Amino acid sequence: MSTGSSSPGTPPLARLRALVRRVVPAPARAPLHALGVALATPTRPGVPLFADASSVWVRRLPYFVACVFVAVLLPVTVTVLTQEYQGNAAVAGVLATAQTAPLLLAVTRPLQAWWIVLSADLVGALVLLGADGTPGQQWPWTPMAVVGYLALMLAVGLREPRRTLIGVWLVTGVAGWLCELIAPRFSEPIHVVLFVLSGVVLLLTGTLRARGDAQRRLVEQETISEGERARRTLLEERARIARELHDVVAHHMSVITVQADSAPYRIPGLPDAAREEFGSIAASARESLAEMRRLLAVLRSEGTEGERAPQPGLDRVQQLVEATVRAGVPTELSLAAELGDVPQAVDLSAYRIVQEALANVVRHAPGAPTLVSVRPDEDGVWLTVLVVNGASEERGSRRTPVEDGGTGHGLVGMRERVRLTGGTLDTGPLPDGGFRVAARLPLSTSAAASTKGSTS
Repeated sequence: MSTGSSSPGTPPLARLRALVRRVVPAPARAPLHALGVALATPTRPGVPLFADASSVWVRRLPYFVACVFVAVLLPVTVTVLTQEYQGNAAVAGVLATAQTAPLLLAVTRPLQAWWIVLSADLVGALVLLGADGTPGQQWPWTPMAVVGYLALMLAVGLREPRRTLIGVWLVTGVAGWLCELIAPRFSEPIHVVLFVLSGVVLLLTGTLRARGDAQRRLVEQETISEGERARRTLLEERARIARELHDVVAHHMSVITVQADSAPYRIPGLPDAAREEFGSIAASARESLAEMRRLLAVLRSEGTEGERAPQPGLDRVQQLVEATVRAGVPTELSLAAELGDVPQAVDLSAYRIVQEALANVVRHAPGAPTLVSVRPDEDGVWLTVLVVNGASEERGSRRTPVEDGGTGHGLVGMRERVRLTGGTLDTGPLPDGGFRVAARLPLSTSAAASTKGSTS
């Protein structure tokens, strides 16, 4: 029984997320989530921090924070330099501006802002050597300089690569060490504190940036993999269709070869020119069969023995429906009593379309009432294949494929088969939550030619 608390094996990050969901109200979670995504997204050089965030307030947050730091640190720095360190007011104003105003630049170019701030801090340390109030105060870095420097480290860590962060950290330590060598009598542990705190800030923000880089690369790789997967699926389905059509075409070519070879014996008094013509037809047919067998050997290099079995047709649709019913899907079949002369390619494609559609119903809409209709139109020119299912009623039912011979490529295979035969395919969801697959396949070459001409 669930008690609402996380189990001991739950990762700390998952526990924190669960705690946030319980404590933070739902309206406040969206801004927090947007801020988290922005922190995990690396920023390109010259582009403001969080520029890729979806939320407007997150994109403006760096400017707001920088303005707050400048508005607070600038007057406080001037006051402390003039009253505590007893420095010149004009010089204090220039130093305070040079040490705080570059924080605004840090939103877009933090490394350049760091050079300005570091130089201003070093100049300020040298100027304070001659101030009357420096003895007994923090030197070489004033408390305000430490706060502003750490705020600058946040921007640097979120923008720059790891090598640059290490360089910034080491230069910070070297600058403090040089100041201690110049005036050891004024030196305070403040430069050690700044060295340690800046390293911690750079480590945390650098780690966050590295995580964002890794996530971005992962998303790019997933996008590429998804495109490659779709392309591979399409190619596999086309190869499968080619293997199946070989059996259909090979049958007709074999009939042509036999008829051409036997024509001189079946037709008495055949002229010599006609005998040669039939012999040429038979030779061409045998050569075509040989070429097709060589092509089939390539296409079946990764095939299975099951693909060498006789290809199914509409005479096995009843078996598909019975298998679907056994899988827990109530299915009704409406099959025309007289289908007439159905071309083998259309016969095979119609069967595969019904097979894939029923397999999808079993997988994605278990228990949904389904109707299968296969019948020609009034003129006998087109064959209509219709598979319609309602909304799923048995979410927990088993999901067993209708037959092991399915391609497993769903709508991709249907579209390829329909396109190959010159038909049309219409698929899509229904208002009641069901799904519809409707295919129109030509029963004559004239119908297929008219369709191809209208779509070209």
